[in-house]
Amino acid sequence: MTSQNNDKETEIPLHASVSPQRRTAVWLAALLGALVMALSGAASSYAEAPSPNNYECGGSIKGGAAEPGAEGTPVAYEFHCNGPILGYQLQSQIPLGGIEASPTVNNEKGEPTKESFECGGEIPGFALNCVGSANAGYDEISGQIYIESKLCAEPREDPLLTVAYAYLEKGVVTQAISGPFDLGRPVGCPYDAEQHWTRLNPNPKTSVPGTTKSNSKSNKGKGKKGKGNKK
Repeated sequence: MTSQNNDKETEIPLHASVSPQRRTAVWLAALLGALVMALSGAASSYAEAPSPNNYECGGSIKGGAAEPGAEGTPVAYEFHCNGPILGYQLQSQIPLGGIEASPTVNNEKGEPTKESFECGGEIPGFALNCVGSANAGYDEISGQIYIESKLCAEPREDPLLTVAYAYLEKGVVTQAISGPFDLGRPVGCPYDAEQHWTRLNPNPKTSVPGTTKSNSKSNKGKGKKGKGNKK
């Protein structure tokens, strides 16, 4: 694209498209930068807890509740980790048509806490990015996204979760990221051939490039139990 001024042409660079991987890297950099600023004046240090670079997180998704004015299929998600977090990202393989801006945080007893998150993301897009706090291990974070396809239609939604944390250690801000964790396919959908496979443990007969047509045809409609998460 060019513009003319005094008979001279000036090249105006066009914006390049950004890959999902690049968007994730940008989000993580922005998130951790914000966490560093937030913790720069803190006096406490992180101790006697699991390494935030090696958290164990788990959760699930299911059909959500439709809200007035929202478009798409509502998908509710919930997860918890065995340590505190200050941010997280859900990575969808299905385009998102909407997101819930403020998920809830409950303690192990199911009681609401004073912690909260604020979420955003590109719509349509493939990621939900949230910053806030869940200060106790095993706090349950619950929210909702909207997808542009039916809940139980293949390929079914199967989001990946990445969590972030930052803490002071001897006066130095330390940043940490754990994941990705697979939240699995929607709970409550009819059984099909992909039931026991996930994005991190995909069905090799349907996901490996180069699968022959004869193999694909002979295995059509036949399920095989894998080692993925059962919901």
